[in-house]
Amino acid sequence: MALMAVPARKTSKTKKAMRRGHIKLSVPGLAPCPNCGELRKSHMVCPNCGFYDGKQVVSDNN
Repeated sequence: MALMAVPARKTSKTKKAMRRGHIKLSVPGLAPCPNCGELRKSHMVCPNCGFYDGKQVVSDNN
């Protein structure tokens, strides 16, 4: 019969949290729209005014 290794004591919440320190949510990179100034994701059409790269790509009627 093979015996398995068992931890000598319980891993504390602090030790567990320190080990998982890199596992977290990241904030999306937001940049102000050059047309209206509203914060938007980089390289995406502005949801407020519909401009991208200085051109109107989404009409206001949608």
